[in-house]
Amino acid sequence: MRNTAGQSHRENRMATQRRTIDDTRKHLTAKLRLYWKLIKSLQTGLLLATGVAGFMSARCPALDWRTLLGMSGSLFLAISGSTVLNMWYDRDIDAKMLRTYWRPLPSGGVSPRETVVLGLVLSILGVGWAVAMQPLYGLVVFAGLFIDVVVYTIWLKRRTAWSIVWGGISGGMPILAGRVLGIAALTGVGQIDLIGVLLSLGILFWIPTHIMTFNMRYHDDYQTAGVPTFPLAYSFQMTRVTIAVSSLIAALTMGGAVMLLGMTWGYLRLLAVLSTALLLMAVYSVARPSEKMNFGLFKYASIYMLSLMLLLVLGAI
Repeated sequence: MRNTAGQSHRENRMATQRRTIDDTRKHLTAKLRLYWKLIKSLQTGLLLATGVAGFMSARCPALDWRTLLGMSGSLFLAISGSTVLNMWYDRDIDAKMLRTYWRPLPSGGVSPRETVVLGLVLSILGVGWAVAMQPLYGLVVFAGLFIDVVVYTIWLKRRTAWSIVWGGISGGMPILAGRVLGIAALTGVGQIDLIGVLLSLGILFWIPTHIMTFNMRYHDDYQTAGVPTFPLAYSFQMTRVTIAVSSLIAALTMGGAVMLLGMTWGYLRLLAVLSTALLLMAVYSVARPSEKMNFGLFKYASIYMLSLMLLLVLGAI
């Protein structure tokens, strides 16, 4: 009887431990899913892709996979950290908009305290790793994070529609950082060159096509939250004209960078086709504005940039 009772007790204790482990695993899985939403994985992935393209554009020894992986890891952490900090600061805005009220912070899935701690830890790890890899590369990564969080989000986003310029500058930092590190891997000395500047400017002038179309689609949400945007400040038509002009400049600067890289005519023709499609859509949206055309331009803008980054990578291999 004693053995039976002892065995039953052990079985109950083991069952309790298994339930505790299962509950802990489920809790951690749920928490990680919320954290994944905090970093805006699609946006982070697109910015990371620009960093990889910038690195590969230097045609450093293909292949310095250790450096490439280190760059990818440090950029991912830094970009994720800045995004989480932005989500933390903008939680009151997100709670007012139908598009964002379900996000982890306004919905109560995570607390402001754990969010800001997560953002700071990711940022410090990302920038620290970047500085350890190459000082100038680390400085550019830090500049992107600082401009994004402090200048764009905290200082200007709620004050002026022109904050998008600074958002675009921060968006251009990953590709510039990748280029700096690629040159350092190739020559042993990191530097900011004309190609890196042009690539960064290409991202800067592409940003309005990506963001302003989004501003128009969710015009009411931004108005409710009190966030100044170009459609609110200057009208939809002026915003569409701005997008068209910005798209033209983005195509020209990216084209200039690609030509300086010495890519073959095959790649240049593909770039011309992609850029022409972007420009035609932007101009058509000015001449024949519609919600469908606006959203189509928004979606194509991401496809355009990803395709461009793929061309840079393929051209460097």
